[in-house]
Order: sequence, then structure tokens, then C-alpha cells
Amino acid sequence: MDVDLELVMDIAREAGAEVMGVYEGDFRVETKEDRSPLTEADRRSNAVILRRLTEHYPEIPCISEETRTVPYAERRDWEACWLIDPLDGTKEFVKRNGEFTVNIALVRGREAVSGVVYRPVEGTIYCGTVRGGSWRVDADGSRSRLEGGLHYSERDRVTVVASRSHLTGEVEGFVAGLREQGKAVEFVSAGSSLKLCLVAEGAADVYPRFGPTMEWDTAAAHAVAAGAGRRVRAWPSGEPLHYNKEDLLNPWFIVE
Repeated sequence: MDVDLELVMDIAREAGAEVMGVYEGDFRVETKEDRSPLTEADRRSNAVILRRLTEHYPEIPCISEETRTVPYAERRDWEACWLIDPLDGTKEFVKRNGEFTVNIALVRGREAVSGVVYRPVEGTIYCGTVRGGSWRVDADGSRSRLEGGLHYSERDRVTVVASRSHLTGEVEGFVAGLREQGKAVEFVSAGSSLKLCLVAEGAADVYPRFGPTMEWDTAAAHAVAAGAGRRVRAWPSGEPLHYNKEDLLNPWFIVE
């Protein structure tokens, strides 16, 4: 069945309001088993998203960062599912730099086909479908179509976006390789799934992620980037990223 992207955007906004309610006050930071941070904002956002999606789409199961325990033997035969990160960029949330998002993606088979990425601090939404195009929706309701430009290999000047919290030596090596090709490289940092969205809207040319991420970190922004004509490929194999795998860990990848 088709899903109503406008409804999913409204759900992301409602979840984002819960996030901001915590962000604007004093909050306690816990540590999960994988040593990543957890706040009340994660829980509140997750509860809103699961409740609203289950209410409107009871036939589509959910995989969330905060409720990830469905065994593969059950979910491997799912025709579709939601992949949810109720607060992507918790480290950025804790640092109070505003670079965190609410991510909701629809996966069909192994492909992320629709996505909504909401940045609550600015009220900005990136949304789109793989085959229907992608848009940026600002807080005032204005919309701009996202369209891919030249591939970074065709540019003399390349803007590379990378993580504020997870910069690796391999990414630094990638940037050095571009410079060795004679390209002028501008290096910018951003948090959470905003990095994929910056490539989708043309504010950056390439995003090399040579470090660990989970499926819920990328699925929504992957759909947005693909709808904008960008490619998200495993590195160095060049295969597209797949979702609802037995292991929900992503391979290294590049957005171009």
C-alpha cells in the first residue's frame, strides 16, 4: 500500500516537539549497553512515532533504535517495515548544537523507498521518495525541490561533508586522495543524518562514511538522497545499501 508522506511529516513534527520539550530543559543522560547515550527525549519521541504509525498503518511493522529486538526469523519475510530513529544524533543533542534529527523511513523488501528527516531546532524537514522526488520543507512551509548536480569526480572544487562526532583516519585519507587528484577540497562537518541531506540538497558534493552506522541512522535520509538523484553505495563494493538485513549494521558507504 502507499503511505501518506504528509502524515509521516506530521508524526515527525509531533515527535520533534517531544524532543524539544526535553532539549529546552535540564535532562539526564544514560548510557546504553553499546555505550551510546540515551535521554528522555529518545523515549518520548519513540513512543509518539510508534503510537501514530501503528494507529494509521497497523499492518506495517516497525524497527526502531529503541525497540530493535524483533528476531530476523520473524522479520526476514516482511514485505515492508518502518525503520525509525526517534533521535538521531543524541551526542549532538547532549552537546546542544542543534544538529540532531527525527528519522522515519519506509522500507519495501530491502530498499528504503520513502523518508522523512526532521530537524526540530530549525523546523526543517527533508522528505522524499526514491521514485517521486525529494523536497526540503522549511518552518514557514516553503518547499524547494532537491535535485542532484554533477558527480564529485567531475568537479574541480569538492565539498566533503563528514561527522562532527565520528571523523576517522580513513575519511581524512579520502580527502587527501581528492587533493592528490588536483581538486580543491572544502571540508565541512555536520551531525546526524543531516550529512546525507546536505548532499541531497547540493550543499555538499560527497559524504564518505567509513565507520559504523546502523540501518535506522541512514534509511530515511537514504530515500531522500536517492529521490534527489544521489547515490548511496557501499564502499568499496559499490553495491546499494540494503535494509532489514539479519545484521542491522551498515557497511561503510559513500553518498555521491
